[in-house]
Amino acid sequence: MDEVLNVGMVLLSDPGVTATQVRECGEPLVDLRDVDALRLDHRLADSAGAFARLRVGVVDRLVTAQTLLPAGTRLLVIEGYRPLSLQEHYFEAHVRRLRDRTPDADESALRRHASRYISPPAVAPHVAGAAVDLTLCSVDGEELPMGTAVNDTDTTACHTDSPDIGAPARANRDLLCAALHGAGLVNYPSEWWHWSYGDRYWAYLTGSDHALYGPVSA
Repeated sequence: MDEVLNVGMVLLSDPGVTATQVRECGEPLVDLRDVDALRLDHRLADSAGAFARLRVGVVDRLVTAQTLLPAGTRLLVIEGYRPLSLQEHYFEAHVRRLRDRTPDADESALRRHASRYISPPAVAPHVAGAAVDLTLCSVDGEELPMGTAVNDTDTTACHTDSPDIGAPARANRDLLCAALHGAGLVNYPSEWWHWSYGDRYWAYLTGSDHALYGPVSA
């Protein structure tokens, strides 16, 4: 429970994030399997195709980000929308793992620690169709070195600004960040692969007085 976070890192469980209002704009989810401009990975595919869906505004910004990358480099989308029931399962499973490691820890501390890597369901950007987990690949689909695999949260090397990665991985992360920031998305700094737009975390970081997207059903 003593893992060091980056200075100034804002967690999804931060009171400022959870207090941010949502004014649902009603944008639909778009199926990325119908978006030729973006490349979709199927490692987390589900039978309903939820993983391939994102809000229109997020998709538009990902397409813009793709144009900001150098020729021969592609965004590779791993997961978008996540049903609330699945988010609850992921979060509670992580809390249980932490509890097993530190059985004497306070429950609120366990949940705060869990939120470093798994969003509390009530504010989860994936549940709103507002967040995407992604990486970079070549035109042939070969993933570029990023220092860790997507969803590898075992070490602080997964922190976006971690110094514990090699020069090629740092260059690729910087490339990813420049394109996605340039398109208006924000990063969750404990996960280099997690980006969002329109959710409460985005609203808090950008100074907006409200989020555009709340939980949605696919």
